Amino acid sequence: MGNKEWREYGRTEVIDNTLNPDFVRKFMLDYFFEERQNLRFDLFILFCVGSPPISQDFLGQACCTLGEVVGSVGSRLEKPLGGIQGKKCGTIIVKAEELNNCRVSESVMMQFCGNKLDKKDFFGKSDPFLVFYRSNEDGTFTICHKTEVVKNTLNPVWQAFKIPVRVVNPKKKGKKKKYLNSGTVTLLSFLVDIEVTFLDYIKGGTQINFTVAIDFTASNGNPAQPTSLHYMSPYQLNAYAMALKAVGEIIQDYDSDKMFPALGFGAKLPPDGRVSHEFALNGNPQNPYCTGIDGVMEAYYQSLKSVQLYGPTNFSPVINHVARYAASVKDGSQYFVLLIITDGVISDMAQTKESIVNAASLPMSIIIVGVGPAEFDAMVELDGDEVRISSRGRFAERDIVQFVPFRDYIDRTGNHILSMARLAKDVLAEIPDQFLSYMRTRGIKPSPAPPPYSPPSQPIQTQI
Repeated sequence: MGNKEWREYGRTEVIDNTLNPDFVRKFMLDYFFEERQNLRFDLFILFCVGSPPISQDFLGQACCTLGEVVGSVGSRLEKPLGGIQGKKCGTIIVKAEELNNCRVSESVMMQFCGNKLDKKDFFGKSDPFLVFYRSNEDGTFTICHKTEVVKNTLNPVWQAFKIPVRVVNPKKKGKKKKYLNSGTVTLLSFLVDIEVTFLDYIKGGTQINFTVAIDFTASNGNPAQPTSLHYMSPYQLNAYAMALKAVGEIIQDYDSDKMFPALGFGAKLPPDGRVSHEFALNGNPQNPYCTGIDGVMEAYYQSLKSVQLYGPTNFSPVINHVARYAASVKDGSQYFVLLIITDGVISDMAQTKESIVNAASLPMSIIIVGVGPAEFDAMVELDGDEVRISSRGRFAERDIVQFVPFRDYIDRTGNHILSMARLAKDVLAEIPDQFLSYMRTRGIKPSPAPPPYSPPSQPIQTQI
């Protein structure tokens, strides 16, 4: 789909005389976690009206994103069909499956041992090792693996159905008529390990929990003035709102309840004016959750009317806030993503680095979007792409931070849709790999996907 028009991708087969069609034809789409991929399904009915014998009539329509389908339990999404004048026309069920050839790799783990090999050393026994060759298309061979050397033994075991293979020495075989072999090599174990993907976890029910933290320090400027980064223009979203909407609308597809904690930092709160670096935008510290991204946006706007921008710019409290929740769920059922939107230089750099190092061992990633004209050198250090972040001599277990400056995505022509799509793509692109690095280092496997959908055996009466 483009920005202003839809492109038809394909059509299903026609199923005769049924109100509960189970379409067989499949459509292959490229999936990108970091992009919002909009889909629209139009349902038509065909009927005979004479000559020409077949005509079609529009029945209903449903819209969703590919992320919604993938992020649903079992990657199976039900959407109501809306007809003319909003009339309900039934339900469409969309199912997504990852193609096997899209997987990164399969690995084979084998263990071999030798038995009664020929003695080759004059004073000792032998120091045997195995060399594996892969055949090439031109008939040549390339070494693909060499085992370790096992010292001084004729019965080595190298680092499963047993297949004994005779070790034959061609020279000995030509000289000795009774020659049988020079020992045997046995395959002790054979294990094919299929590398799991990000979608395997999502399909198995893993939820992506999204939290946003917004900078309310005074350096943003008076929200009532058009020069403020928090200014609420009646004509367009400010930088904070655009970044929040761009990232949130993609991540929300992977959270089933669509309830998102929204935090603020660096403001004086009513009624006593105390400074807080970890306050709920909805004003309820016991329940900071907002309904959907629209709910987060509304809470942000309401906070601008009630709090006083102050300072300093401390990140560690909101990072530790999310880390506490991530620390309580380490079974692979949930993964946490924190979006921090800020305008300035960090005031608690040492504490923030320590918080990130601690969070790197948890199911958690951090996205930082820098708005405004400030220099963000410290953010680049937190990103850790070139040098892994450390605190008190301890390095982060994983790279979990992605930083981008908002100004790099401002479209001079005013096309904010495309520019924000690029921003979301860049900040979210690393999330699947960060997610997988945590799961793999912890040995967490995806939960089994729910059983596949089976169409109802009995017809369901549908009124059209």
